[in-house]
Amino acid sequence: MGKIEDAIWKMAEPLVEENGMELLDVEYVKEGAEWYLRLFLDKDDEFGIDLDDCELISRKLSDLLENNDPIAQAYRLEVSSPGIERPLKRTKDFIRFAGEKVQIRTFTAVEGKKEFVGILGETTEDTVAIEENGVTSVIPREKISKANLVWEF
Repeated sequence: MGKIEDAIWKMAEPLVEENGMELLDVEYVKEGAEWYLRLFLDKDDEFGIDLDDCELISRKLSDLLENNDPIAQAYRLEVSSPGIERPLKRTKDFIRFAGEKVQIRTFTAVEGKKEFVGILGETTEDTVAIEENGVTSVIPREKISKANLVWEF
């Protein structure tokens, strides 16, 4: 995560948590000519995040950013749910979704490949296990570039 994302995370996480939600990710990206600040939230209930939740956090975060914005240029703020193919970032994300189908991409080859799709196994602070077709691979966490749930019909 970059410096801006870290600053926004520190500012937004307490706000998100005091409203009964979890901050999953912060992205600050340029698309075309515009910059976007995106926050992805979740909530532990059967319905997850809804539009009212996103609007509440967007409004409260906008108020905070008016007085203490670490971003100099203009940008659009977007607050949303992570979607059905939720990204996995922190140890608790990997532990929570053990037994689910996931896709993991790595920066460099692990056991001769850089993409794994299978059932998420045991996670530690340093490694993640994934089972593909009866074969378990253990991936060092620092080699993971992207991990997310895989949704199937």
